[in-house]
Amino acid sequence: MTTPRAGCAVDAEGRITFELPSVHREGLLLRLRPKKGLPEETLHVLDLKPADEGRARAVLGADPVLAEGRWDVYLLDGTERTRLRPGPRDLRVLVDGHLRDRRAPLAVRVPYVTKDGFLAVRTWLRPAHAEADRVDVTGGALTFSARLHGASLPAGAEVRLRLRRDGETVRTLEPLVAEDGRNFSFTVADETLDIGIWDLFVRPAPGAPMIRLARLLDDVADRKHVFVYPGARAGGIVVRPYYTVDNDLSLEVRQAG
Repeated sequence: MTTPRAGCAVDAEGRITFELPSVHREGLLLRLRPKKGLPEETLHVLDLKPADEGRARAVLGADPVLAEGRWDVYLLDGTERTRLRPGPRDLRVLVDGHLRDRRAPLAVRVPYVTKDGFLAVRTWLRPAHAEADRVDVTGGALTFSARLHGASLPAGAEVRLRLRRDGETVRTLEPLVAEDGRNFSFTVADETLDIGIWDLFVRPAPGAPMIRLARLLDDVADRKHVFVYPGARAGGIVVRPYYTVDNDLSLEVRQAG
């Protein structure tokens, strides 16, 4: 039996419309992929309805807000599930998504093709978000620019670099904030960074929750191996920015070879 394929399109409101050849099935099932060793817990079922030219259609509306993670897409027939292959994906509305201001909480959905060739939806759900933009590597310095969504940066805002292995070692930088209180930039040129992985955050005010720097507002579900940056040499170390498997922005610090 041929594995069915579903095309999908995303609109400016965040709705995802799935289309597939007409089949007599109950609906589409979106299953939040559980962490390794844990049972599945979160499922969301969409009704399948007739569409043009004998096709079937299901719509994932802007509500409900989906939990952050990876959602696999199945065709549902009673208790039987058939995982769907991807058809055409229209993600044009997502390409310039970083240019539009977003409200808090930030909810992002990006349909994508898994490594084994199936259709899935990558989602993020953040109370506020700092969208990374340009990363410039010049000599021994790294300059980052970003825009804050769901918050603003008054006087006293800080950029924080936190060493991942202990979660306690922190380096603090003062960002250069634009007049709108949303766009900001900062430069990392510190030879005192310990060897290891440093995660990047912005803290709008003393005592406020830290907001992770990430790149979420476009059509790239997995950018770790797509956006690859060179490292900056500072003394005897190399500092290289990279995107994690969750599209968060981090720094790898290692000894210069």
